[in-house]
Amino acid sequence: MQHPISEIIKNYKSGNCVGIFSVCTSNQTVIEAAMEKLKDSSAYLLIEATANQVDQFGGYTGMKPLDFKLYIEKLCTENDFPFERIILGGDHLGPLTWRNVHTSDAMLHAEELIRQYVLAGFTKIHIDTSMPLKDDRSDFGDYIIADRAGLLCKVAEDTFNERLKSYPEALHPVYVIGSEVPIPGGAVAEESEGIQVTTSEAFEKTVKTFQDAFEKAGVANAFDYVVGVVVQPGVEFGSEVVWDYNREKAKALNSTIKNYSRIVFEAHSTDYQTKENLRALVEDGFAILKVGPALTFALREGLFGLSQIENELFEEKFRSNFIQVIEDAMLYETGHWDNHYFGSEECVRIERKYSFSDRCRYYLPIKVVNCAFNKLMENLNSVDIPLTLISQYMNSQYKEIRNHQLELSPENLLKSKIGEVLDDYMYATGEF
Repeated sequence: MQHPISEIIKNYKSGNCVGIFSVCTSNQTVIEAAMEKLKDSSAYLLIEATANQVDQFGGYTGMKPLDFKLYIEKLCTENDFPFERIILGGDHLGPLTWRNVHTSDAMLHAEELIRQYVLAGFTKIHIDTSMPLKDDRSDFGDYIIADRAGLLCKVAEDTFNERLKSYPEALHPVYVIGSEVPIPGGAVAEESEGIQVTTSEAFEKTVKTFQDAFEKAGVANAFDYVVGVVVQPGVEFGSEVVWDYNREKAKALNSTIKNYSRIVFEAHSTDYQTKENLRALVEDGFAILKVGPALTFALREGLFGLSQIENELFEEKFRSNFIQVIEDAMLYETGHWDNHYFGSEECVRIERKYSFSDRCRYYLPIKVVNCAFNKLMENLNSVDIPLTLISQYMNSQYKEIRNHQLELSPENLLKSKIGEVLDDYMYATGEF
């Protein structure tokens, strides 16, 4: 059986402007919103876990790869979404979270990371070795990156053959490669100056270098399963700014992808692009679009709106105080944001809550924040929320309710808010 992403690419290469978007999050509300959006279609839902979210030690979510798969299976059951239409992906799989240790140790960790993802049944594997490690020298570049990727692909192939013994019908994983990989979660200020579009020469060199490295590692045939290459199309976002896609600047790069019958570009950091820009990306060869922070940013906006509604309906002693609880959690443990927000104390205070980088998302799984979330939902489910307050704080959702397109509940209000972002990606990839 051909991998669904390969089928989409075959359709794309035949002249149909279609693609697939990747929901890069572990957040339950976001994933459920995506399931709801795609439930009545025939489209596949691609859900990706990132190396720092889910790893062999649990990541920041506390989940190992198999735990994440079981979690998605459970959500499919609860939301009446067919699990066979889920594609599980692993994003930035490599030594990303061990880049401050010596190469030998970092690569051993990366090998085990890949092994656990493939064993668990993840079938879209982004092999990312683009980051220098602690003892890398000044000659770090494409050849070292590709050689390490080849070694990790060998682990993936060996693990898949091991998996076949228990699951003879298992789908062979497809791979995404690249050496110009944007950092997960958006750029910080000093890294975002002068974002350069990948040149066509650099792209072609990357493909050839990785192909040679796969052969060197003894997995030449695995290159047939490479479906995407991560390049920089010139899109990025920072704490307060979004760099829009300019197809003219990427024209030379985009023309090059036409020479490859089985490979498309994978675009990272597409969050906050307009739907027209997203559609242009797909038209220009970026048939795989990644989105993550924009989805949890929309969730955070919705939660803040619901919190304001709660403030109007409940005495202070009965409120969840969600906004203050997440602020206190971020001040108590600063590690997820203090290298991303800069400037005056007042500027950083605003960024903690409202930044496009959305570092808030790292705090949603924390017990005290999750308790506040549950309390907020419990409170608002116990009352009839006046339409006037929904109009004030969640106006788009008010219009959906008035047009009989949305049933009023706090959960539906949040999913509708997230759905506004998903609609743009569905439009871009041909789902509308």
